[in-house]
Amino acid sequence: MNKRILIVLTSHDRLGDTGEKTGFWLEEFAAPYYALEDAGAEITLASPQGGQPPLDPKSDAEDSQTEATRRFKQDPDAQARLAATHRLAEMNADDFDAVFYPGGHGPLWDLVDDRDSIRLIEAFWAQGKPVSAVCHAPIVLLNARDASGRPIVEGREVTGFTNGEEAAVGLTEVVPQLVEDALIARGARYSKAEDFAPYTRQDGQLLTGQNPPSSEPVAERLIAMLKG
Repeated sequence: MNKRILIVLTSHDRLGDTGEKTGFWLEEFAAPYYALEDAGAEITLASPQGGQPPLDPKSDAEDSQTEATRRFKQDPDAQARLAATHRLAEMNADDFDAVFYPGGHGPLWDLVDDRDSIRLIEAFWAQGKPVSAVCHAPIVLLNARDASGRPIVEGREVTGFTNGEEAAVGLTEVVPQLVEDALIARGARYSKAEDFAPYTRQDGQLLTGQNPPSSEPVAERLIAMLKG
């Protein structure tokens, strides 16, 4: 599969006013990274500030490890690439076939209203290319609009981290907004599975996943879209 994929990660590392760290969720990066790489895709990594994006320490805990995260720990090349992400402002949708956003809580603070991210999403959308996001990352779609000025999620089937899942991790009162509520308020046709069960939605070129276990299924659907 001779396709070029842009993966966009958060640069935000503070979990509200808790004094704790946040960032991107390791599984949601590692599983799609390897699924796409193993399928032959050429991957470029970017973040608002460039350089090393912050890793949510909870996603690095032993009970959060998966086959993909363990592979990443043994992969100095992938680690070096992650440490040197490009600046988002320098990315151009013309250079890629699809964009993918891993979650973690970080995007709730920075990518949701990052002008470069919104510009890119709108450009991918206008070019009919896949736009994909998992877990908290569907929040990045909130302020992107189509050529007619409508929110791209309006009337479209999407999923993302549920209110129940946010309550389960104890951060309902910490996050600036809840992914489920925000998507519904923007007119999305939001749906979900049981908390922490894999669940993906595809509506045309828009592809979303509910939670960390959905990250690999989202990547597999993205590969199928690019091959199809």
